[in-house]
Amino acid sequence: MSNSNEKASQIVEGKHADNERLKLESDYLRGTIVDDLSDSMTGGFTPDNYQLIRTHGMYQQDDRDIRAERQKQKLEPLHNVMLRARMPGGIITPKQWLAIDKFSHDKTSYGSIRLTTRQTFQFHGVLKPNIKLMHQTLNEYGIDSIATAGDVNRNVLCTSNPVESELHKESYEWAKKISEHLLPKTRAYAEIWLDGEKIEGGTEEGDVEPILGKSYLPRKFKTTVVIPPQNDIDVHANDLNFVAISEDGKLVGFNVLVGGGLAMTHGDKSTYPRKADDFGFVTLENTLAVAAAVVTTQRDWGNRVNRKNAKTKYTLDRVGVDVFKAEVEKRAEISFEESRPYEFTFRGDRFGWVEGIDNKHHLTLFIENGRLLDYPEKALKTGVAKIAEIHKGDFRMTANQNLIVAGVAEQDKAEIERIAREHGLINDSHSEQRKNSMACVAFPTCPLAMAEAERYIPKLVDDVEAILTKNGLAEEAIILRVTGCPNGCGRAMLAEIGLVGKGPGKYNMYLGSNLGGTRIPKLYKENLGEQDILTEIDQLSARWAADRNKDEAFGDFVIRAGIVNEVKISMRDFHDD
Repeated sequence: MSNSNEKASQIVEGKHADNERLKLESDYLRGTIVDDLSDSMTGGFTPDNYQLIRTHGMYQQDDRDIRAERQKQKLEPLHNVMLRARMPGGIITPKQWLAIDKFSHDKTSYGSIRLTTRQTFQFHGVLKPNIKLMHQTLNEYGIDSIATAGDVNRNVLCTSNPVESELHKESYEWAKKISEHLLPKTRAYAEIWLDGEKIEGGTEEGDVEPILGKSYLPRKFKTTVVIPPQNDIDVHANDLNFVAISEDGKLVGFNVLVGGGLAMTHGDKSTYPRKADDFGFVTLENTLAVAAAVVTTQRDWGNRVNRKNAKTKYTLDRVGVDVFKAEVEKRAEISFEESRPYEFTFRGDRFGWVEGIDNKHHLTLFIENGRLLDYPEKALKTGVAKIAEIHKGDFRMTANQNLIVAGVAEQDKAEIERIAREHGLINDSHSEQRKNSMACVAFPTCPLAMAEAERYIPKLVDDVEAILTKNGLAEEAIILRVTGCPNGCGRAMLAEIGLVGKGPGKYNMYLGSNLGGTRIPKLYKENLGEQDILTEIDQLSARWAADRNKDEAFGDFVIRAGIVNEVKISMRDFHDD
């Protein structure tokens, strides 16, 4: 890839998608957001600003449960925004937690804090008069929401690893460095939401985007740092992954994995979930250069004509992995070394207490679907706030929507556990199946939802637990995930059973990922109703119980038994009949 003609051949020709126009005309993500904020005649934003506020960490939504009733009353939808914070590695202090707890109680429509699969928190139901206050409140406590959505590099994940404290600390610091390096440099966020104040970690460089460019990226971009053998952040759901390689407990570099992603479109066979490719090993001093080189290559070569094919995974399949890798090496001025050996053996979180090598204790709390709210007989949100009032360590939000109370001294364990149990944050009756199940938000707030997910999965898990017990599998668990649409937020396309919303009460069922999260599942049946889903899981689990090899996981069994074919290369295998 040495001359301009060769580089030009990697660019998709044609009329650019309209998102490219609005980014280019946005004055570095400013648009006319300020004008919209002062318009009290509507609770929403104009179409261009509706898109631009995403790069500031917000999605415009409305309560879909009452949309039809408001329409009958000739009222516009009850517009509000969902904010997703930028928290590289998911670490938050007790002081910060108490601040977000108060804001969610006082200034949001739902009163909840939602832990996400992007290892951060979301506010839902923030009305326009409170949006600026929200950003200023977060900024006061060292939090922002820059680039947590839109066509930019989003919140950088990091394995929550509470045991190997030194290795985690080093890896977490790299997650923060990568996040800062790839952030937009525009001053738009500070100008609009903070009245021009300099944000923590921000720059005074002005409107120059040396990495992202004036038109930013062709599509969203996701980055992680992961510490084997735990694949809790699901590397194959992400565009760019740094797999920590250690020697004698010290971080020495990373294997670089590029081109993962889970989103697809129903009925469009040009779209598919895809595993990331392993480019090779780099030493620590080359980490940021490689990160920038991958992003800028995708910036320049990604498809700006068809957004459905704009993600990094499609760029790799279009131009070739070797061509993309060679361009990254050229831009970063490095050569990838041969990948160092590593293995992913599990993905879940370690629930309950574990002791780290630093003699600190860490309590992982299971938060079903990440929703922290006070329910009858289990005041989850209040419980976490009470822990925050006395906790001397930090909290870690996991990529599986759970919460770790990290860095607890021996003498503080009993009181923290007492508070957790008193408020329903520890429930010994939770099955392994419930702990291995996950859903996206979907209705009533997500505008893309086609079917229920978060509100559907608790009862679904009840029924699956009963089925497993009936079939002699009460102590077993299947990685079960539900998403309300095919955009991938709940990571159903890395589940042993993935249910993807197709319409109200209807789902496509995918089977066959593995425990390490290194295999894409395959379509099993389409348009299943809720009772059909239970019938299929009953029949499949009965076969698993009867015919499995010793300790064979469900996802491995369905492939060995020929129930679905293995997806080895997505472009070839995912849609084959």
